[in-house]
Amino acid sequence: MPALRTGAWFPVARAADVGTTPVPVGADGQSYVVVRLRPGGEISAFPARCPHRLVPLAAGSVIDGRLQCPYHGWQFDAEGRCATVPSLGPDGTPPPRADLHVPWAVEERGGWVWLAPSSTDEPCPQATDVEPEPAPAPPQPAGRVFSNVDPSLEHAWHPVAMSRELHRGGWLQVRLLGRTWMLRRTPDGLEADPPAWGVRERLGLVWLAPAEPVDEVLEVPEAADRRFVAGWLLPKRSVGPAGPLADNFLDVAHFPFVHAATFGASDEMEVPAYDVIPQPGGFDSIQEQWFDNVTDPGVATGERPLRQRRRATYSYRAPFQLRLRLDFLDSGATTTILFLLQPEDVDSTRIYSCLLLYAGPGVPLPSPATVAEEVDFEERVLAEDLALQATMESSGLPLVMRDELHVRSDRLGVALRRSLIDFAATTGAPSA
Repeated sequence: MPALRTGAWFPVARAADVGTTPVPVGADGQSYVVVRLRPGGEISAFPARCPHRLVPLAAGSVIDGRLQCPYHGWQFDAEGRCATVPSLGPDGTPPPRADLHVPWAVEERGGWVWLAPSSTDEPCPQATDVEPEPAPAPPQPAGRVFSNVDPSLEHAWHPVAMSRELHRGGWLQVRLLGRTWMLRRTPDGLEADPPAWGVRERLGLVWLAPAEPVDEVLEVPEAADRRFVAGWLLPKRSVGPAGPLADNFLDVAHFPFVHAATFGASDEMEVPAYDVIPQPGGFDSIQEQWFDNVTDPGVATGERPLRQRRRATYSYRAPFQLRLRLDFLDSGATTTILFLLQPEDVDSTRIYSCLLLYAGPGVPLPSPATVAEEVDFEERVLAEDLALQATMESSGLPLVMRDELHVRSDRLGVALRRSLIDFAATTGAPSA
């Protein structure tokens, strides 16, 4: 981190350009945001990232005179104090490290916003003919980050295509771990060029292992259960690494904020304590959650309420195999979501997601129309997550715990980071 020049003031933005939408700015090589916490009010300045999951606060919003992070709704007052952590509930106390280290001073002079990162005895300049420095990218974590080209990923099976994308006698070019591979479907089976340790098909996908794999297979019993009907989402691509996507899938505290337009219950923000169950190569977790079941036909008929309870069973196997089974306790239906990630390049991840739907006891199998509706809904949910991920400017998932701030609701995220550390150690690959 560049040393701050004690006593310096820096012009960072035109005052007329700063309203209640955060504006990213730079001062002395550091990243900040400036914003008015009330329409027409004084300007406040904050560090560029939320300390929780390092989301750029330029994507935040002003709520009731505070700056709110878009991911989990943490709110900060003008002095940088964390006023609320919604997942802790109304009686929860934010941890001390949640407070932001705001710059020493911010002033409006001569139509400009001036910022002093550290204390100074000099008065704020009155100059009107100034040139602010460009806003630098928000700082990255100081410790190890698990990226899409981490050497340990050589030793895992990765999904690289849907089976239906690779036709008989045909070929397909894919990206994996920063390299290009050519897949061929021959009369003798699947081949990869350059040669890989193995290529196989499973769960309707083509998988490739560059070197001898050490990862554990994620079991999906619903795939062989004839009561379940499968519906694939179209593969999506994220402009970021796989680690934060996996973290997002396992996260239970972002629903009211990221998914407010789909299923997030805005009045159910608290996340009760839950257990994480270690498994070979990963972990499981069983939780009960409140949510708005907008796709339940019984809601439209008045048979069941919109607000319902579900049992959520999360299963994770390193590096990027995830499964979520949702048992709807009111209707008896079940939806299982597969979330499988292909780390293509440093800044690109392809996402394969499949729904496995069970309509409930005594109910006919879901119709094609019902499956299409469920897939459409899940695509809207995924689009909300990807829009948030696109703002994060992340190089990977931080593995040093102090680079982020973890609270009670983050047990799955902490388990994910520890599992990736264990996976990398198992492979014997050097740190990236």
